[in-house]
Amino acid sequence: MKRTVLALSTILGAGAIASAVFAQQPQLPPPDDWHATSRYLPEYTKEGDLILPKNFHEWVYVGSPLTPNFLNPPKANFPEFHNVYIEPGSYEIYKKTGVFPEGTIFVKELQLMQPATHPDGSRTEPSGKGFFPGAFNGADVTVKDTKRYKATDGWGYYNFHHYEPKAASASVRPIEECAYCHIASAKRDDVWTQFYALLDQVPVPPGQTIKK
Repeated sequence: MKRTVLALSTILGAGAIASAVFAQQPQLPPPDDWHATSRYLPEYTKEGDLILPKNFHEWVYVGSPLTPNFLNPPKANFPEFHNVYIEPGSYEIYKKTGVFPEGTIFVKELQLMQPATHPDGSRTEPSGKGFFPGAFNGADVTVKDTKRYKATDGWGYYNFHHYEPKAASASVRPIEECAYCHIASAKRDDVWTQFYALLDQVPVPPGQTIKK
């Protein structure tokens, strides 16, 4: 009888300790809420300039269009690879809803081509003849905020230098510099989803307008 009581006391005591330890562990939100509760949202200076987003190379990469000078004589507006990233929490919401949420951030980092070795602007590497990325060359950033950027259809456009080093902060650009082109030709909510399969494959919700 004593052994039974002792064993029961030991079990209950161990259970109490385990319960106490468990109670001290941080309670994480359900998996579906992780990204929603840990989004990186836009940061601004006291003057209202956008601060260059932190750690954007760790974000979701969506694609790299290329518009080299050799194909856009005499000179392309953006003669680089456009490496585009979307903030992960915003991407998770977009995948579920088909809508870019308020606070969505896109970073387009510009990357120059390796010097050409052929008249058409290409070069030859072990993988073959083609265009190959070289040095970074600045960045552009786009932010969705339908109230803050009402004058530019709900998105703000920023240039953090078209050279290195990137600027630490930047002022919003006027509609005639960036927004007008997105408004006129981008497929979905002023975003060029037609060039990024990762974004374009997300189903369009009822009532949302897309450009063919």
